[in-house]
Amino acid sequence: MAVMHVDAAKKNVQQAGFMDLEVDPRLDLFQEINRLKKEKNALILAHYYQEPDIQDVADYIGDSLGLAQQAEQTKADMIVFAGVHFMAETAKILNPSRKVVIPDLKAGCSLSDSCPPPLFKRFREAHPDHIVISYINCSAGIKELSDVICTSSNAKLIVDSFTKEQKIIFAPDKNLGSYINKVTGRNMLLWNGACMVHEIFSLEKIINLKIRHPKAKMIAHPECEDSVLRVADFIGSTTQLLHFTEKDPSKEFIVATETGILHQMMKNSPDKIFIPAPPDNACACNDCPHMKLNSLEKLYLCMEYELPEIHMEPSLREAARKPIERMLQISAKAGL
Repeated sequence: MAVMHVDAAKKNVQQAGFMDLEVDPRLDLFQEINRLKKEKNALILAHYYQEPDIQDVADYIGDSLGLAQQAEQTKADMIVFAGVHFMAETAKILNPSRKVVIPDLKAGCSLSDSCPPPLFKRFREAHPDHIVISYINCSAGIKELSDVICTSSNAKLIVDSFTKEQKIIFAPDKNLGSYINKVTGRNMLLWNGACMVHEIFSLEKIINLKIRHPKAKMIAHPECEDSVLRVADFIGSTTQLLHFTEKDPSKEFIVATETGILHQMMKNSPDKIFIPAPPDNACACNDCPHMKLNSLEKLYLCMEYELPEIHMEPSLREAARKPIERMLQISAKAGL
């Protein structure tokens, strides 16, 4: 049990979050979290960018597409989303009758923040002959303004589902949109948003790293800038990067995405070497500060007190659900 009484702690969480709560250091948090999963019929969904301990205790680890699919299919009474806010929102959109909680309500997303719904609404209204395809890394407000959602796993598939004549606005990630334009031959109109993690990679440092490791294959997420993608041996979603490292015979990989994925890569291919692509910053790290707000202690408290909980206005939830369902239908039809 946590040090504070349950009712008092729950009230405290409602008023001030987890800042004033303490966890008994003698607790085996893995054991306690597994106990709570059974007692509360809870499902823990974790993104690949979460810290290793959270990945190890999760029921399912995946990228945005896989997490959305799991959220849609679950029969759990409570979904515990170890990720960032828009991911928990998506789970709530797909499961309005189920409780959805997140370890830290402040776990936001720089990419989502780069596309405020009021500004995007005016942008869309200025181009009435365009449909909107939005990357899932966006708020429910942007999903409401979209015709269909995509992830990095299925973005090309979603775009290709429309005729070449159809004019498209792609939001909010300009780098992913630019990459999809290149591989599809489209000329989609791009919103000027980006992920802070995928924009800090240093091309110069990556090239130097490739010189020092001539046998290493460079793999990159399509949210990276074009200059980085041009020197990559393989470009793909987080899950696609993971699968590539499992199947490719190379023994060394330079990985240009958030470092959380390295945990699964090392677990699945212990005989291979994984080198995080160097960013252009003083700390030489490329962790997502929002993803890393979650911790095993916060995950335990979240499950124990079932807070913070995601709440949404029914009208917003229903409007945001339609483009997500359209994405899932297109993906299922294609066998993704």
